Amino acid sequence: MSTFASMDVHTHVVPAEFPPYLGQRLGVRWPSMADAQPCHKHVMLDGKVYRTVSHQCWDCQVRLADMDAMQVGQQVLSPMPELLSYWLDGADAQVLTRYLNESIAGMVQQAPARFVGLGAVPLQDVERAIDELDHAVHQCGLAGVEIGSNIDGVSIGDARFEPFFAAAERWGAAIFVHALRPAGMDRLVGPPILEQALAFPGEVGLSAASLLTGGTLARHPGLRIAFSHGGGTLAQLLPRLQHAWEQFPPLQQAMPVAPRTAARSMFYDDLVYDAAGIAFLIQSFGLGQIMLGSDYPFAIMDKDPVGRVAALALDAAAQQALRQGNALRWLGRTPESP
Repeated sequence: MSTFASMDVHTHVVPAEFPPYLGQRLGVRWPSMADAQPCHKHVMLDGKVYRTVSHQCWDCQVRLADMDAMQVGQQVLSPMPELLSYWLDGADAQVLTRYLNESIAGMVQQAPARFVGLGAVPLQDVERAIDELDHAVHQCGLAGVEIGSNIDGVSIGDARFEPFFAAAERWGAAIFVHALRPAGMDRLVGPPILEQALAFPGEVGLSAASLLTGGTLARHPGLRIAFSHGGGTLAQLLPRLQHAWEQFPPLQQAMPVAPRTAARSMFYDDLVYDAAGIAFLIQSFGLGQIMLGSDYPFAIMDKDPVGRVAALALDAAAQQALRQGNALRWLGRTPESP
């Protein structure tokens, strides 16, 4: 096992292959892989190239070599977000997510001291999502699942998803929320990469806020949920939401726990590409809720997440909390039983 005491909670997986679609529906947006340049494959959707990815997405030995070079001891593996496939029929989506979950479990088995797995669930069908969460956690041995910031346009704080979050709390499953098909795309001016650069933060902020304003966290205080990209805009929204909560009784009735307090019960990666930004996350959410994240292996990744934390003016205990300790708490694990 690597001696690097650090855990990267934000990394993505794409399987080397996908099974053929065997369902009964026509025109299903089912993924497949096509050969590209050496060590790369095209992820195909609707007969078109969605993204070209490298063997870093599925080759564990390549990942491990990269992790050593980055001084990362462990990675949390989660699916490329588009593969969550909330636009599929629930039955089709469960077949795909089952394949993803078993693929990720297989990667973890190749290096169990270095990898922790998060799967996927078909949240467009809550009953099937609960079934798949059960299988992912209790049969595949995954630590939890990644979910999108919205489920085909519906905020995760909507009451229809509460049974799923209740099951996650009951089974101790870690949840990682990633931006997906963000709101506000019609307002962007410029090349497609602006979706990730500008629209993702607002999307994640609204998603996190929905769990506060909808009361999900208040009803499920044991839920261990983390947000990508530093929680997006939530840190900037929080003072305004707190002030509104203090001034307007209807908001207090909707939110039994003060926004600042509730926000400090969730976890956030530190993927904001800026030391001052990470310091602001710590100030907003608390040192114990921030975790190291890189977005490996995609082009927008932070290539030196450990160095980013090391550059902060923090003592050794705080550094270690950010690098590994907080992530272990989120995952429900301890350093003695990774």
